[in-house]
Amino acid sequence: MKNYRKLEKLVIEKLRSELPVHLTYHAIEHTLDVLAVCNQYIERLGIKEDEAYLLRIGAVVHDMGFLQTYTDHEEVSAIMAEDLMSSMGIGRDDIEVVKGLVLSTKIPQTPQNSLQEILCDADLDYLGRDDYPEISTRLYEEFIAYKIISDADEWRNLQINFLKDHAFHTSYAKLNREPKKQFWLNKIIDGSN
Repeated sequence: MKNYRKLEKLVIEKLRSELPVHLTYHAIEHTLDVLAVCNQYIERLGIKEDEAYLLRIGAVVHDMGFLQTYTDHEEVSAIMAEDLMSSMGIGRDDIEVVKGLVLSTKIPQTPQNSLQEILCDADLDYLGRDDYPEISTRLYEEFIAYKIISDADEWRNLQINFLKDHAFHTSYAKLNREPKKQFWLNKIIDGSN
């Protein structure tokens, strides 16, 4: 657990200086947001320190793969996290937990335990927040830059389908994020967003 601060500093600095400029959504701000939301869950749920440590590492490393690739970045993030954690003397069991956390965030999300549920919900927390329009605009710009979509109509359809298919996992997010997510979905369907 003593290595967390060193790992966090190292990863955050690397992401801040090396992430491609076209990553307008998966930028350092996204990683910091996911970490902040995980910290809120840790405090809210009184998560034990050994699990909180692993969740924080998972949040910090979950998008490291974007340093190397856009597609299947979760797999690359898991490998990069394993290499980094091994080099810092972090044990095999902890490495496997973190790899599981990272891989659970792949869309469609498939969390298998409560820590994975928290990270998955933290990763998409913005879907049910007031800053959804601003953050989704950054994702739109990123998808245009990476040619995942070609225009606003395609984006609108993608967002409608994504929001309809997405489900939060934790009881907190179901209660506190799902209603606002439905609000945004209805606004997009109505064409007012």
